[in-house]
Amino acid sequence: MLKKFILFAALSMSTVAVAQDKAALDFGAREGVLDVSLSPDGTKIAYIIPDKGQGSRLYTVDIANGGKSFPALSASGDPERLSYCEWVSNARLICLVSMVLREAGEPVTVSRLVAVNADGTELKLVSMRQGYNAERFSYFGGSLIDLLPTDDGAVLLGREYVPEGRTGSLISKSDEGYGVDRVDTKTLATKSVVRPTRLATEYISDGTGTVRIMGVMKTDAGYDSGVRRYVYRPAGQTGWQPLGEYDNTTDSGFNPYAVDPSDNSVYGFEKFEGRFALYKVKLDDSLAKTLIFNRPDVDVDNLITLGRKKRVIGVSFATEKRQAVYFDPTFKKLGSSLSKALPDAALIHFGGMSADEQKLIVWAGSDTNPGQYYFFDKATNNISPLFASRPELEGYKLAPVKAVNIKAGDGTLIPGYLTLPVGVEAKGLPAIVMPHGGPSSRDEWGFDWLAQYFANQGFAVLQPNYRGSAGYGDGWYQENGFQSWKAAISDVNDSGRWLVSEGIAAPDKLAIVGWSYGGYAALQSAVLDPQLFKAIVAVAPVTDLGRLKEEYRGYMNFRVARDFIGSGPHITEGSPARNADKIKAPVLLFHGSLDRNVGVYQSQFMADQLRDAGNAAELVLYKNLDHYLEDSAVRAELLQKSSTFLKGKMQIK
Repeated sequence: MLKKFILFAALSMSTVAVAQDKAALDFGAREGVLDVSLSPDGTKIAYIIPDKGQGSRLYTVDIANGGKSFPALSASGDPERLSYCEWVSNARLICLVSMVLREAGEPVTVSRLVAVNADGTELKLVSMRQGYNAERFSYFGGSLIDLLPTDDGAVLLGREYVPEGRTGSLISKSDEGYGVDRVDTKTLATKSVVRPTRLATEYISDGTGTVRIMGVMKTDAGYDSGVRRYVYRPAGQTGWQPLGEYDNTTDSGFNPYAVDPSDNSVYGFEKFEGRFALYKVKLDDSLAKTLIFNRPDVDVDNLITLGRKKRVIGVSFATEKRQAVYFDPTFKKLGSSLSKALPDAALIHFGGMSADEQKLIVWAGSDTNPGQYYFFDKATNNISPLFASRPELEGYKLAPVKAVNIKAGDGTLIPGYLTLPVGVEAKGLPAIVMPHGGPSSRDEWGFDWLAQYFANQGFAVLQPNYRGSAGYGDGWYQENGFQSWKAAISDVNDSGRWLVSEGIAAPDKLAIVGWSYGGYAALQSAVLDPQLFKAIVAVAPVTDLGRLKEEYRGYMNFRVARDFIGSGPHITEGSPARNADKIKAPVLLFHGSLDRNVGVYQSQFMADQLRDAGNAAELVLYKNLDHYLEDSAVRAELLQKSSTFLKGKMQIK
């Protein structure tokens, strides 16, 4: 069935009217390259590019053979999509295929792993096949645990086992839970490496074929408690020993990420003085813990690993800009050299790497550079351009992004990013406040297709990291952007007032645009101050906190979601749909019908409430699209409709 989906399904054709605005088409286009990987010998590159609608195609390039390209795999996007592909040998790849389907009226995600040769032959399903007598359907197709660098064509896969049985038959399968198997992607020969464990959620290998860490869900009355109990295997042993616990609801405890076999230890993150820091824990009886790196101002939140063994080479964090600290002196020197040598390359990321670490994929970009992929050969010190991240934007003069501090009403300085239209005096401009999603997230310096499009259209764009944002420690995060909505939304509104007080924005030409939680913030800002923003655009917004909680009922994570959203007066006071009568500005809503993050009814209910209150509201629904609206035509229409709406409501020519 999956083979039929991938090979023969027709490409989905968008029913969206093509936007006439060239800028909307160009800025709304999906990234030109969705995923890139390098073969073990460094002679072949695999890359995924977007196709029509939500479709995608996998190509391979033989660098050693004159750059000859092969179409290897395609996904129509209706419903299957290619998420990523990794080389399991010099001739074969493993790819994750995901699908969003509707079951009992609700969108669900189904994933499957497939393997294919570089020339597109021998496509095989490597996810576990289920029998007709399985107790339930497994949506989860497995995860890649280890590429087994010395075992050509085989991998370690995390796989979900579902019991099978039939009344009156002696044939049954009782294994249940999440385990690890060695799977030969050519023959599909399978060997159990870690027996399936009920409620197991995570495995971490040492990159050389040995599973060293397992995470197990702790439950409360049958629901996920948010706590993970971690155990480890001592070197050379198969039994499990306690490592510790991590509580996702409070971000407390040690959260393991990557094993260092040379040091018999595991890297992970834990709070230090209210902010995430990088630690290393010995995987022996001592469990000795060492603080490796921390910052006094922001969370250290990203472990930099490289190569098929996922070797740890550094860590990164975001202040005004994201910065990397390399533990490996070779990559410390290389990162510094490349950022100086490559054009407009303030941000450097190392991607795929050959087994001997001599050849690698490098991505470089900045605020005014959407990104460029390069092929780098350490032996010759030669670097060659491969692909542009957004080729449609070549020729555009993009707007620089400036880190700013926004003074809130209580005197607190709110960090944020200001993007101004190119070649225009920053005085009395039409302006947009654009709060980020999450709410447990933050904006960072760099290219942003939404902000850049609106700057191209003449708007100043301000992106505040309001209180409730992640990345700045416990004190800034408070109780999260829902329970602490008054602080978060006050900061968002004060950001609009700051634009006016600084003379950047004209008070009658101030709008707000947001996606997901940002859409929630856009709507709730008008509940708190109905006169501030003159027009509102909300994409896939949360609008009713009570209904959002109910969306999780019946799922294992219901209690975690319930407690995150909280209970009390803020459920009513902090829900824009329940306060629609206070909103005076015209509203434009967008939502995908297969949104798994925020149910489409949130926008439908909001539109109904606004209309009942006598307010102008328009809702644009996109059939068979999820939260991210990953369709270039749809995104182009969203941009053009939003720009036309904002300019019309604020009488901008």
